[in-house]
Amino acid sequence: MPLESNARIVSELASRGYNAEREAVTLLAGADDAAAAIEAAVEAAPDDALRITTGHVRTALDDHGPTRQRGSDDPSEPAASGDGPPVSDAESAGSPVETKGSGVTDTSEPTADGPTAGTVAAERSADHADTPHDRDPSRRALEVGNDMTGHSTGTGEYADFVRTFRDRYERLSALLRGRVNHRPAEAIADMPGGSDAAMIGLVNDVRSTKSGHWLIELEDTTGTFPALVMKDKGLADVVDEILMDECLAIEGTLADDSGILFADSLHFPDVPRTRVIGGADRHVQAALISDVHVGSQEFIADAWSRFTDWLHTPEAEPVEYLLLAGDMVEGVGVYPDQDEELDVVDIYEQYELFAEYLKEVPADTEIVMIPGNHDAVRLAEPQPGFSEEIRSIMDVHDARIVSNPATVSVEGVDVLMYHGVSLDEVIAELPEEKASYDEPHKAMYQLLKKRHVAPQFGGHTRVAPEERDYLVIDDVPDVFHTGHVHKLGWGKYHDVLAVNSGCWQAQTDFQKSVNIDPDAGYAPILDLDTLEMTVRKFT
Repeated sequence: MPLESNARIVSELASRGYNAEREAVTLLAGADDAAAAIEAAVEAAPDDALRITTGHVRTALDDHGPTRQRGSDDPSEPAASGDGPPVSDAESAGSPVETKGSGVTDTSEPTADGPTAGTVAAERSADHADTPHDRDPSRRALEVGNDMTGHSTGTGEYADFVRTFRDRYERLSALLRGRVNHRPAEAIADMPGGSDAAMIGLVNDVRSTKSGHWLIELEDTTGTFPALVMKDKGLADVVDEILMDECLAIEGTLADDSGILFADSLHFPDVPRTRVIGGADRHVQAALISDVHVGSQEFIADAWSRFTDWLHTPEAEPVEYLLLAGDMVEGVGVYPDQDEELDVVDIYEQYELFAEYLKEVPADTEIVMIPGNHDAVRLAEPQPGFSEEIRSIMDVHDARIVSNPATVSVEGVDVLMYHGVSLDEVIAELPEEKASYDEPHKAMYQLLKKRHVAPQFGGHTRVAPEERDYLVIDDVPDVFHTGHVHKLGWGKYHDVLAVNSGCWQAQTDFQKSVNIDPDAGYAPILDLDTLEMTVRKFT
C-alpha cells in the first residue's frame, strides 16, 4: 500500500500489532521508502515490544538510509498527500475554517467588536508556535461521572417509572425552591382564595384556551393543580418553550374559589448566568466529534483520514483528547430500507472497521466515547456503554467507553456528553427561532434551561426507567457536547459552551427524504485552558 500519510502508517503498524510514538510515525513518514522503513523498524523492535519508539525507527533508518523531510523546498521531492486539510486562500495563515458560533452571546449573534474566530485562532497559534508542546501523559487528568454502565436497575414495571419521575421531581424542584415560596398541590388547594401561591411540579398538561390564554397543569408528589397564564401577562415567550414532563415553577394568585392559580411568573430550573468556569493550567486541546457512521456508503473516509493525518502534525500536538459523542457506526435496521445504503451489513464487522479507523488516531491520545441511537445498545436513554463483546472489538488506544449521557472532567473542564436524540423533539415542539436544525446549539440551550437532556416522555425519545434519573443535569457543565442531528453549531448560554459537532457522513437518501443537509467532515477543537473553540474542516 502507498504510505503517503501518517494515519496510514499508524494503520499499517496497527495491523502488525504495534502502537507508535508520534515522532516515530513522523520519521517513518519522512523516509524515502516508508514501507521498507516500517519493515526495518519492526525488525529493530524487541520481540516483546508493543510500541514502535523513536529509538527503534532511528536505529532502522541509520541502517537503511536517510529520511526525506516532508514539505521540504526541494522541488524534486513530491509532496506527500494528506498532510492536513485543504485550505482556501483565506486560510493560508493556518486559521481553521469556521462557519458560525464562536464569540456569540446568548442570542448567538456575533459580537459587534470582538475578534473573528480566525483571528483568535491565528493569534493563539502564534502565542504557542515558539513553544514545543509537551504531551507528557503524567500531566493529564480525566475523570468520568454519571456513568450508569453496569448499574441499570429498571425492569420496565410501572413502579420503575414512578421512581424515575419522583427522582426527577425531587432533584429539579430542589433547584427551584430557593426562588419561589413553594407549596405542595394539596396545600395550595386548601389555601383561601386571593392568596399568593407558588407551586413546583412536572408539566402534566399545557394547552390553549378558546380565549387565547394558556392552561398549565402541574403535578407534584401530592397531586395536580392548574394554572392559567393570561395572554396579556407578557409570558407568551416563556410558554412557547414549555415541554411536557419538564419541571417548572409557577407563581401567582389563587382565584376566589381557590380552584386555579392565575400565573404572574414562570421559572425553569436553568443554569446560573455567571459562575466560576473550569480551565486547564496548561495549553492543551480536545477534539469534539460525533456521528462517524462507519459502515454507511456515505461515510467520508477521505475526510476522516485527512483529520487523523492532521492529528499527527506538529500543529495538532496540543490535541491530547478526543471526545466522541456517539454513532460510531451506521448500524443495521435503524430506519426504513437502510440496508440499501450500507457498505457493511454486519454490525460486528462495522465495529471492526471502525476500530481500524480509530487506530489512525495518535496512539497516545486519550479517547472517550459514548453510544448513540445507531449503535448496538438499547435505544432507551440512558444508554449503557456497550456490551463486553462490542467493547472488546473497540479496544483501541485504551479508549474509555461510557454511557450516554456522561460527564467527563478533562483537566478541570467539565464536559457533558450527550448524543442528542431529544434534540429532534425539542426542534419539533418549539418555535423555529427557539430551536432549529440550522442552529442546533439553540435547542441545546433549551436543555440547559430545563436542566435535563431529555425532558419529554412518551414521544420520539425513549426513556428507560431507573431508580435514578440519569438524564438530569445536576452539575452545570463548562461544555455541553452533542451530535445526532448532523449539523454544526455552537454558542454560549450563560457561560456554558454548547457544541453540536456535525458528522462524518455525507447526505443519505433517507436524509434527503427528510430534508437534512449534513455538515460533514468538521472537527471542533476546544482549548481547555481558555475554552476558546475553533473548527477545522476536512472535506
